[in-house]
Amino acid sequence: MTPEQFKEARRALAYSQQALADEWSMGANGGRTIRRWEQGERPLNPVAAYAIGMMLKTAAELPE
Repeated sequence: MTPEQFKEARRALAYSQQALADEWSMGANGGRTIRRWEQGERPLNPVAAYAIGMMLKTAAELPE
């Protein structure tokens, strides 16, 4: 997953950077970490990429 794909997934799930960090209990600097992943300043955590992919899959399976 690229940083841009991660950002698109987060936006598709209607999370701000801080809201996703809070959802994942990433602590006080979690929003900053997500921003760095999305801007390519830091390598995207593979567990985070997997988790957001699973969140998208689950959201797609929910009835409207």
